Amino acid sequence: MSQLNNDLISLLESGIRAEGMRQRAISNNVANMETAGYRRMDVKFEDMLAEAMNSKGEVNGNNFEPEIYRPENTPVNSNGNDVSFEQEVGEMVKNSLRHQTFTRLLQKKYSQIEQAIQI
Repeated sequence: MSQLNNDLISLLESGIRAEGMRQRAISNNVANMETAGYRRMDVKFEDMLAEAMNSKGEVNGNNFEPEIYRPENTPVNSNGNDVSFEQEVGEMVKNSLRHQTFTRLLQKKYSQIEQAIQI
């Protein structure tokens, strides 16, 4: 299998890991909606990927590990909490769509490899 295929598969797998991690962060945010002082969590992945894709060097999917962080750029309510149920539901929908996309692309890639082997 070519290095390009390996790198693409690694990137897709990293994306799937990131979306799994983001789903857990969203669940944690919703579970802590009423916790005083709680600040929402998110996952940093897409910015790292875009930066790597725009760089001149080779992109290695094995180097992409999603990171959990607290954005701390959302409005805080009276108890110091910044979780918005509506925002989290929106993030969950986007996350599910990204996860489906990564999964389908990975399935397609494996199908292409399988077809190439059969020829």
